Amino acid sequence: MTKSTTIIAFDQHAATTVAAVLLPADRTPALHKLTSDIPTILRFLERMRRGHAVQCCYEAGPCGFELQRALSGRGIRCDLIAPALIPRRSGDRIKTDRRDAAQLAVLYRAGALTAIHIPTEQEEAARDLLRCREDIRADLLRARHRLSKFLLRHGRRFTGTKKAWSKRHDVWLRAQAWPIPALDQTHRAYLRAVDDALARLRSAEEDLRALVTLEPLQARVQRLRCFRGMDDLTALTIAAELGDPRRFASAPRTMAFVGLVPSEHSSGTRQARGAITKTGNAHLRRVLVEAAWHYRHRPFVGAALRRRQRGAPDAIVAQAWTAQDRLYRRYHRLAGRGKPHQQVITAVARELTGFVWAALVQ
Repeated sequence: MTKSTTIIAFDQHAATTVAAVLLPADRTPALHKLTSDIPTILRFLERMRRGHAVQCCYEAGPCGFELQRALSGRGIRCDLIAPALIPRRSGDRIKTDRRDAAQLAVLYRAGALTAIHIPTEQEEAARDLLRCREDIRADLLRARHRLSKFLLRHGRRFTGTKKAWSKRHDVWLRAQAWPIPALDQTHRAYLRAVDDALARLRSAEEDLRALVTLEPLQARVQRLRCFRGMDDLTALTIAAELGDPRRFASAPRTMAFVGLVPSEHSSGTRQARGAITKTGNAHLRRVLVEAAWHYRHRPFVGAALRRRQRGAPDAIVAQAWTAQDRLYRRYHRLAGRGKPHQQVITAVARELTGFVWAALVQ
């Protein structure tokens, strides 16, 4: 950013957008109210950039990346700012769109803001479908809970096996008979909700498996599948949510992005560390923790893992085996000290993140 650059910060909403224009010689930005359609904003920027170099920014939010991509397509640099990392003055109790846009322009010129990574359209599409699958899984869980609690209220308990929602459990569910028509209608409605959610989940998973072979995800997924606990969908989730791993200079920075590093509140000679920060991408952190549970078992390459590793680079396969051996020993070393299992798994997930980063940037 040069001293002759005009800064334009947007506070974007669904219907209206406030643009704060900070000229090179000014300390206070001029404010303009616009509609949020992309052509209007582009026409405004074309007027502003006549004879001036222009640089734009706006907060990442529900309006997505469309404005950033439209500006980049016109050769205008535009950064998306991480909202949680914007400096806030204590005691400031007034928040308006105009103040937000003006503050964003001033802080952006001062270099006090942190820009986020912009995913490719293919990465964003895969990420949206993955999150849709998570929503469907949540719908399925709620539908199953409603059905099981309805049956429990009426004294219907499945005792055929210890595991519910199996084939035998499904046969038992559909064999239930009711003496009152209203109860039968309720049972069938809850059962239809479960069947519908299950069908939607299977359809989404089939669609996701088709994305495994698309670039830029294919090469990342092929490497991630070599690790224990990472099937196609887990590997696809990590590849889509993490994005380009080369934007992280080291493994510890990747761990910090995922939010698996411990928080700290130290002062003077006193050092105090607490729970993990849980900053960054919660979806990515969840799948890494789920994968970490597999490393409590003795290192082993089964038929499914061997099939996933077929065709992958030998160096990545060797690295995946090193991860198995090291994380297995780390899990049992920490568990032997009497630490809670969840803390141990979190530590394993943090180290697994380092292996994932190394495999993707190698």
